[in-house]
Amino acid sequence: MKTATRKYLRIVQQDSWLAPFNRHLTERFMRFHELLFRLEEVYGSLYDFAGAHEQLGITYDATAKGWYYREWAPAAEALFLIGDFNNWNRTSHPLKKKEPDGIWEIFLDDATYAEQWKHGSLFKVLVKSAIGEVERIPAYIRRVVQDETTKDFAAQVWHPPVQQSSNDESTAAPKASVEQLASDIKAGKTPLLIYEAHVGMAQEREGLGTYREFADFILPRIQKAGYNAIQLMAVAEHPYYGSFGYHVSSFFAPSSRFGTPEDLKYLIEKAHEAGLLVIMDLVHSHAVKNILEGLNFWDGTEYQYFHAGGRGEHPDWDSKLFNYGKWEVLQFLLSNVRYWLEEFDFDGFRFDGVTSMLYVHHGHVAFNSYADYFTEAVDKDAVTYLQLANYLTHHIKPWAITIAEDVSGMPGLGFPIEGGGIGFDYRLGMGIPDYWIKLLKDQTDEQWDVVQMYYTMLNRRKDERTVAYCESHDQALVGDKTIAFRLMDKEMYFSMAKNIPSLAVDRGIALHKMIRMFTIALGGEGYLNFMGNEFGHPEWIDFPREGNNWSYKYARRQWSLADNGLLRYEYLLAFDRAMIALVTRYNLLQPGLQTHLLNEDRTNQTICFEKGGVIFVFNFHPTASVPDYKFWVPRHGKYRIVLTSDEHEFGGHERIDLATEFFTDDKQFISIYNTQRTVQIFERIG
Repeated sequence: MKTATRKYLRIVQQDSWLAPFNRHLTERFMRFHELLFRLEEVYGSLYDFAGAHEQLGITYDATAKGWYYREWAPAAEALFLIGDFNNWNRTSHPLKKKEPDGIWEIFLDDATYAEQWKHGSLFKVLVKSAIGEVERIPAYIRRVVQDETTKDFAAQVWHPPVQQSSNDESTAAPKASVEQLASDIKAGKTPLLIYEAHVGMAQEREGLGTYREFADFILPRIQKAGYNAIQLMAVAEHPYYGSFGYHVSSFFAPSSRFGTPEDLKYLIEKAHEAGLLVIMDLVHSHAVKNILEGLNFWDGTEYQYFHAGGRGEHPDWDSKLFNYGKWEVLQFLLSNVRYWLEEFDFDGFRFDGVTSMLYVHHGHVAFNSYADYFTEAVDKDAVTYLQLANYLTHHIKPWAITIAEDVSGMPGLGFPIEGGGIGFDYRLGMGIPDYWIKLLKDQTDEQWDVVQMYYTMLNRRKDERTVAYCESHDQALVGDKTIAFRLMDKEMYFSMAKNIPSLAVDRGIALHKMIRMFTIALGGEGYLNFMGNEFGHPEWIDFPREGNNWSYKYARRQWSLADNGLLRYEYLLAFDRAMIALVTRYNLLQPGLQTHLLNEDRTNQTICFEKGGVIFVFNFHPTASVPDYKFWVPRHGKYRIVLTSDEHEFGGHERIDLATEFFTDDKQFISIYNTQRTVQIFERIG
């Protein structure tokens, strides 16, 4: 410890530009260790500290033979348990307050309440505080349901009869398999290929999808597509479906819209059996403002879980901001991390809104220099929380994968804590989709600068792993456009049939494939796709709301478009599968794998580079196909094409004979037919 702080931290040794900020990084390193030491001193371990969910909320005590309900509400004047077990009597079941920790408690013994307080019972807690008497949902509750008639939410006792577990050997093999997969990904032996998905809108029919539907019908699609991880959105309960799951109200309750907790466990178990990791989209950056459903003013104060005043209000999200400097808040959130890992067997987290957490300005500034990352605007408590969350996650599951959604580029975010970082395994390459959108909006095809495109994809911290993506759910929302929609627009409704010629669709399909391959080949050490975008899903996402008459028409995925054999969506799906297979076969996303630029040709909008032993040739030119196109390659010998986007099964024109072999000349050049708007990929075979 002393040696580490006396000299430069490892992150500074790897990036000399950070040397002027070594003091800040050392302080970050020390804050984490000092708080970790204090927590371990008081609780025994961080793991034990993160066990509040085993005491608070509804818990069953087999020794005492009854149920405890406990709640942390230090400023509340009185709490009463109300529900169908006591005909919603508002005063008959008061909780007692334990001083000085502010914990309230009530015990319901089996002898008295076995028939009234049981699996499926509905209840709330009446809180008397400075804001009056309000019926609330318990903060640590694990099951919340909504009345379809009144739209009112209530907590629910969830204690189903214990079912006979399946054969231990049958579950042990998939478990060992996913652990090995995750370990191989973290070791760089296999690429991280993420399929971002939302259970509720994963089905084709207009309506809500379920955990079991997703497990039975969508998981096979993902497995066939070649992805090895699912990033599951909207898991924690949220009152407004249209929030996409980002306005969380009950942090320990899987959303009942999609089924029961057992249904979610079924989904995760089936994913593991299919060799797929399941990463949860975890929202600890903010919380819903709702008082009746959420944490806001729970004990009558605005500062119980959140910052008081303006600092507790997010200016853009209309939501509340956690105070990461309070031990009780840290315990709530870290217990949540442990809960999802252990209770549901998630394989890691994608932490949402990390930029907002890192800075008190929530990222609303330009980051023009390293100095911008080490100002007083950095929320040091939030940084320490993220370190603790990563430390805990990797303590519980060393193979677990954590990903940070940060657009600011905070140095060290994806660097080990012991080296001076914050401890995430990956960061999202959020600048990449922004770049593609700007390019498609602001420039004609003829203006695309392939050299600038190349270096933009490579513009990231080399000592931190990045998940690259062309588009995620953000770009698919109503008000925005997917890449496919930007490329083909209304032609997607009229000209996608295979027998209808369309130059607009030809261009769109060609560039859709190239943009994806360019991004996955150059943009990072992992890759992400939002469900349906692999085949160019034609429509935006618009959740049911008053403005669309509560319609589910645009809150679904039309898989049949790629399945019916009549439409060109099939071509994009086939190419995506081939692309994922290629990246997996050659392990092209392994950290540290160098990319070597072989040829830059702005005139023909062509760029050639080598990576992982394969050679990529991208020709983005709208019209220029160049016969006998020569460029230098790293090794003498014989080459062959392993993939080209111009194949017929990918919607191409089959201008290239895949059986052709390419030989280097005495200057180590090969000569190819460089066809416009295609990518060709070669390997040396002799």
